Amino acid sequence: MADSDTLPLPGRKRGSGVKMVYDLLRDEILDLKLSPGSPVDEVQLAERFKMSRTPIREALVRLAGEGLIETLPNRSTMVSNIDFLNLSTFFDALVLMYRVTTRLAAQNHRAEDLSIIRAHHQDYAAAVEARDALAMIATNAAFHAAIAEAGRNPYFTGLFRRLLDEGRRILRLYYQSYDEQFPQRFVQEHAELIAAIEARDVEEADRLGKIHAEQIVAQVQRLFSRNGGIDIDL
Repeated sequence: MADSDTLPLPGRKRGSGVKMVYDLLRDEILDLKLSPGSPVDEVQLAERFKMSRTPIREALVRLAGEGLIETLPNRSTMVSNIDFLNLSTFFDALVLMYRVTTRLAAQNHRAEDLSIIRAHHQDYAAAVEARDALAMIATNAAFHAAIAEAGRNPYFTGLFRRLLDEGRRILRLYYQSYDEQFPQRFVQEHAELIAAIEARDVEEADRLGKIHAEQIVAQVQRLFSRNGGIDIDL
């Protein structure tokens, strides 16, 4: 087999191999099926997916760009570790961004923004109903990113997207801590955020954003405490 993805198999679009590998590995990393620190081997992946190493390599480059895998000095590749030691600073930044983006959305949103935010809210509610943790992570990120977009500050939006990306596996642990029995409260809190944004109630939006973020932090901290510290069995 040539080391390229220029001749896709019949029925498979050009470049679709890269997307397939990327999507599957990303889901496995986010779902913690591939543990932090576990090795990633191009040859084994090529055998697993029955394709050349070129699309595998391209998919890994995309995953590395998202911080989900990293290449070590000896050129071996592994799933990125979760930086538990710096979680407190991560949480500080996350809470602040929940607050400021929701506050600005209440101040600066346009009518079309609310339609987008509500659509993501409905997707999130469906994911909660289906008890689909990966879909919850994706739709939650889309929901809050749409709120950030409505705030009309691209600097805050970019930073918040980065924090949401970095926190995806933390969210998986967060949802795991509920033993897959996801409280409907999450959906209700999102609805309350939308109501405050629509009413242009800046202070209420700030308050609700803070509460929403802090209950996530508190639940993760309880998870760590329950497991005797941050050395969680993944």
